[in-house]
Amino acid sequence: MLSPGKNLVKPRRLLLALAASGVAAMSHAAVPPVLVIHGGSGVITHDLTPAKEKAIRVALAKALENGYAALKAGKSAVAVVSAAIVVLEDDPNFNAGKGAVFTHDGKNELDAAIMDGDTRRAGAVAGVQRIGNPILLARAVMEKTPYVMLSGRGAEAFAQSIGMPLVDPSYFRTEERWQQLQKALKEDSAGKPHQDDETTKHFGTVGAVALDTDGHLAAGTSTGGINDKRWGRIGDSPIIGAGTYANSDCAVSATGWGEYYIRTVAAHAICMQVSQMRVPLKRAAAVVINQEIPALGGNGGAIALDAHGNIAIPFNTDGMYRGWIDASGVPHVAIHGDEDDGSSAPPAPAPADSTGDAGGQAQ
Repeated sequence: MLSPGKNLVKPRRLLLALAASGVAAMSHAAVPPVLVIHGGSGVITHDLTPAKEKAIRVALAKALENGYAALKAGKSAVAVVSAAIVVLEDDPNFNAGKGAVFTHDGKNELDAAIMDGDTRRAGAVAGVQRIGNPILLARAVMEKTPYVMLSGRGAEAFAQSIGMPLVDPSYFRTEERWQQLQKALKEDSAGKPHQDDETTKHFGTVGAVALDTDGHLAAGTSTGGINDKRWGRIGDSPIIGAGTYANSDCAVSATGWGEYYIRTVAAHAICMQVSQMRVPLKRAAAVVINQEIPALGGNGGAIALDAHGNIAIPFNTDGMYRGWIDASGVPHVAIHGDEDDGSSAPPAPAPADSTGDAGGQAQ
């Protein structure tokens, strides 16, 4: 026969567990929703006309508005990320969806990925040529198949199987992107390096990270790749862990020279510092984006968000199209490197950090 003291052990443990879960639930519910978006790093500010800058700011604001409306309606972080990215994919000013750059062969090959931080399920597509909103197909891969990544014609066949319409390849043609390719082709044929930043830049991506009202995180990224790319080149955007990653503590969408983001497994590296090493988000993001990647010869930026609603937007290029709505519920949009992103410097001491949090000059 058990003693009275032993009889109390299980009820006492049960009460402690219930109390702990109640506290956790209360703190979970207290986290306000947050949305952060980007439209690519490597912005060449001296070439940005007032009209184009205005159009880009309007598009970023619309993406924030659509995404945050979904957040406030109680939609999942995955749904919110999708909603925000669709707006940017539909706008020809961004290198994703409608505004995708051309390959060396005069085609458009698009990539996208999305990841649910709560479940760590993910979906991605690469090299699709007839999908108007690749982020929606990536989400469908995650939700409707046992796979993580589909590519090319196979991905398009899957799209047709679920009733997603294919677009004519001419949908993606814009005169600006076509002329960028023509200039690159002339330089290629003459054996000359590309002469201007718009032709040579290795970035041009859109993305979003979100924290929903349940405290769950998600990340998504979509891109047309790089101008004049060859041989089915695929960058970091659709590669889980490189250009896109989310877990229960951290979500990242990257924009930059994809080969270097793949080599550093950039998005995953940031989140592992946050999750496993308990490094503050801003410092973790700055170390990877503004130290590790440049040390190898790459550049770019990223948006990052943690489970407490902290935001980091490091980049080391002339500018970065970006926007966010934090706990205040106020939307913010920025383009240039000297614009305030409303984020403080990473915690001291960090003598080796070239912080480059939003607005720092250290995709």
